[in-house]
Formats: sequence, structure tokens, C-alpha cells
Amino acid sequence: QVRLVESGGGLVQPGGSLRLSCAASGSIFSINIMGWYRQAPGKGRGSVAILTSSDSTHYADSVKGRFTISRSNDRRTVYLEMNSLKLEDTAVYYCNFLIGGTNYWGQGIQVTVSS
Repeated sequence: QVRLVESGGGLVQPGGSLRLSCAASGSIFSINIMGWYRQAPGKGRGSVAILTSSDSTHYADSVKGRFTISRSNDRRTVYLEMNSLKLEDTAVYYCNFLIGGTNYWGQGIQVTVSS
């Protein structure tokens, strides 16, 4: 069983920065994709940033140049560095690991951008 736990969320002013972490525990053999998604109030869940097993990255247009996805050397933790945060970045952020064809999700963590 794989468990993902997010941390690092909170309240930040516009223009500020936050760093989210997602640590995986359990039986992890081959992670295909690591990613971050978010869901704003009244909206569906959408992709924010993706990191593939070959270390290719893909970002939503709305966060390009502001957010950076990275991972630990042991591939058990994925990070999301968020800079120049905007009001519209407010959402619950979820990490996701695709392992052997199965999607695993974290419990979600709130990020609120407000003055």
C-alpha cells in the first residue's frame, strides 16, 4: 500500500512563495509519473505540474515560470516550489504518483493566497 502525505501549505500574500512537499511511504518500485494537481472552490481538479520518470517536466500555462516541480534523489518525495503567487492560485493542492498503472493521491493541502 502506498501512502502520500502533503505538507507546506498555508496562507500567503500575493507575490509570496510557498514550497509544498509530498512524501511517499510503502511499497514503491517504479514510479512512472509524479505530479501536482489543484482544485479551486467550485471548480474541477486540474493538473499543475508533472514530472516524468525521465525527469521531463510539464506545467499548466497558468503557472509556467512561477512554479517548479522537483523530486528527492530517492524519488520518494516530490516538491512544488511556488513563487509569485496570485489570488487565483488559491486551491486545495493534491500530489499524485502513478505507479505501475495505479494512481495514488495525497489527502490534499490548502493553499490560500490573500492580502
